[in-house]
This record gives sequence, C-alpha cells and structure tokens, in this order.
Amino acid sequence: MSHVLSDSALDQLFRTARTANAFTDQPVDDAVLHQLYELLKWGPTALNATPARFVFVKSAEAKQKLAPTLAEGNVAKTMAAPVTVIVGYDEDFHNALPQLFPHNPGIKDGFEGPREKRHDLAFRNGTLQGAYLIMAARALGLDTGAMSGFDNARVDAAFFVGTSIRSNFLINLGYADHQGTFPRLPRLRFDEAARIV
Repeated sequence: MSHVLSDSALDQLFRTARTANAFTDQPVDDAVLHQLYELLKWGPTALNATPARFVFVKSAEAKQKLAPTLAEGNVAKTMAAPVTVIVGYDEDFHNALPQLFPHNPGIKDGFEGPREKRHDLAFRNGTLQGAYLIMAARALGLDTGAMSGFDNARVDAAFFVGTSIRSNFLINLGYADHQGTFPRLPRLRFDEAARIV
C-alpha cells in the first residue's frame, strides 16, 4: 500500500509550487532532462498508449526557430528560460501499441484509418503526460511555466513537419527567479468545484 507523502513533499508538488515567469541563468543539464523523462514516463495513460512527444528546446538556434511562433507577451520569458518544452502528441501513436500493450496483439487494428479517429485519445492522454512532466519537474527541484500563447500551426511547421506529431502546449523549464513570481491566486473551494454523490 502507498503511504502519504510528507508535508514538505506535498508543498513542493502542490501547495507552495508556483508557475515560473522568470528564471535564473542556471542551466538545466541534459542529464536532468533525461532524468525528468525517466520519471514522467511512468504516469498512466489509456491503453498505455503514451502519445506525448517532447521537444526540449535548449539551443540558441532552436530558440530562434520557436520565437516567431510565440504570442508577444511570451517571447521574452521564453527566450530567457533555460529550456522550453514543446509538449506534442502523436496522432499515429497506435503504431507503438504492439510494443506498449503486448497482451492484446490486435489492439492496433482498431485504430487504423483516418487520424481524426485517434485524435481525442492522443490529445487527451498527451495533455495528461504534459501534466506529469510538470509534477516530475517539481519533484526534481525544477520550476515550470506552462503556456498556450503560441501559434500551433507555426510550431508544427518548424518542429514537426512531415510527421504525425502536433503541438499541444509549451512549458518553460528551469530554476525560478522568484522576483518574477506573481502573488498566489485563489482557488475554488471544494463545494464550488466538486461534489460527492
């Protein structure tokens, strides 16, 4: 049986964790990005399909490819972030199902045909995996700033042309400069957002 995490762990993952809008110039080592993926990949997805695909935009050249796709208000902070993750999803995820869901060898066949029939599963579970990335990053002492202010079509043309991968959202990643952190915003109470039936 699992045990309850310590208050300090819960704080780091949820209660005191904040969206980072500015970062220090401390780099994020490639080894940390590998460690991050090795952690987030264990999060559950439907049929173990794991449709998310991640591009860790780190080099100056890659950042320059990303810059023109960003909404004006996201350019400066994204260019200053040590890493920006493009969280995408593969609409042809089903090709890996024989490997990922081996106890049902015929599962891939049910997803053959137009990509539209695979979109919902790919998008929903790819989004879920992006959330796992945020939580894994926090667990590893990194800070994150997720964004949707960009042109998906331009990102896809710059990074995914000729593939079945589509961009979903972006996450700036690094070590936060807390002077750029906004005050904590309120959340809905349980009775405003949930009910037990």
